[in-house]
Amino acid sequence: MTVPWNKDGRRPFCENRGMQDLFDHGAEEDRAAQAPLAARMRPRSLEEFLGQAHIVGEKAPLGAALRNDRLWSVILWGPPGTGKTTLATIAARLTKSRFIALSAVTSGVKDIRAAVAEAREETRLYRRRTLLFIDEVHRFNRAQQDALLPHVEDGTVILWGATTENPYFDVIGPLLSRVRVLQLQPLGEAELRAIVTRALADEERGLAGDGLQLAGAAMDFVAERADGDARVGLNWLEAAAELARGEGPGQIEVETLERAMLQRQVRYDQAADHHYDTISAFIKSIRGSDPDGAIFWLAKMVEAGEAPDFIARRLLISASEDVGNADPGALPLALAAYQAVERLGLPEATYPLAQATLYLASAPKSDSAGSALSAARAAIREGADVTVPLHLRNAAFSAAAEMGHSEGYKYAHNFPGHFVAQDHLPDAERHRRFYRPADTGVEVEAARRLREWWGERYAEEGSAGE
Repeated sequence: MTVPWNKDGRRPFCENRGMQDLFDHGAEEDRAAQAPLAARMRPRSLEEFLGQAHIVGEKAPLGAALRNDRLWSVILWGPPGTGKTTLATIAARLTKSRFIALSAVTSGVKDIRAAVAEAREETRLYRRRTLLFIDEVHRFNRAQQDALLPHVEDGTVILWGATTENPYFDVIGPLLSRVRVLQLQPLGEAELRAIVTRALADEERGLAGDGLQLAGAAMDFVAERADGDARVGLNWLEAAAELARGEGPGQIEVETLERAMLQRQVRYDQAADHHYDTISAFIKSIRGSDPDGAIFWLAKMVEAGEAPDFIARRLLISASEDVGNADPGALPLALAAYQAVERLGLPEATYPLAQATLYLASAPKSDSAGSALSAARAAIREGADVTVPLHLRNAAFSAAAEMGHSEGYKYAHNFPGHFVAQDHLPDAERHRRFYRPADTGVEVEAARRLREWWGERYAEEGSAGE
């Protein structure tokens, strides 16, 4: 039986299917009318899509491909509210592709197989491509990702994955090699202003019928505090409009927005990029002797609910790694803060965390301890002689004297100043120097003593381990 085709040459005509489409379309319109403002205001074309010009601009690779009816598999990587899902739906619409959406949170291999079967049928009957969109694709395990490989490889589906996490950590290599990873950036303040303004003016999907305007300060408030997330900004606007609606047409002020938003949620995931990026910024601020930066990132972690013992452990590490012997008091203070955190719990534990953070950030810095150990370990890995000289060997057993253990050893406490020059390295390694005191803090005095004791050995500079 020959199935007649519609005028567009893509979909076959079927009377029953046409009736079903009418019912589906009506239901879809009802759902759209009841959807949140952020969902109603989703851009429907690349012309409406704001931001990400480096990806979808006129001369950007993906934008050019879509405008020329070309479609390739991609993973869209970026923070929430930057347009990943919206861009996928626009791509399917622009290239007249079938759109199948799955969530990696609720879907499994069975759902993947069903989507692939639908894609094959779509190609066979209607000669149409299928864009398979998988939200939170990084949550698929290896077996689920493996199930996608052959179908992405042979073009049965065009895979568009969306993720807020670094795909290079969570997506398997074979799948990454078959897609292009495109990184989306948080929206700028100008783009957020344009999105909010459009929502206020749109009569079909937006809030134009309410006769509301956003005061200048309120617009600044949304643009500056939505953290580059269009969904957050529109949600705040919708909630504020709900509060203002009973007061009649007028302006939405900052006070209304503050009541509507209740409390800002800090974007943070304790098992993912925000966690690692924030703790990295925290430690680098301490290392860079910037107490304002360090306390800011500490505040973000506290607001986001980071475990205080995790922060305290990082402070302990920094006390040795970054401050070290430039201020030997840093490690005891960091340890005291760690113990205080254990005993106090939240919210009081934030005080010792803040105290230790500011102390370490303001302290003189030295990485000489870690550098010295690294240099010594590198020398050993490279084949340094590790034989303990006889005069340094253990003499606490009966045959030690006959074996020459401790023979010639000079007991430092028997000499003036509790120091006597003697070799403590194997003969072949006596030329090496591993420890190089920093020229700051307490280590300045340590360097002076070492020069006084060892003369030329600590008088000349050079690379650690030489």
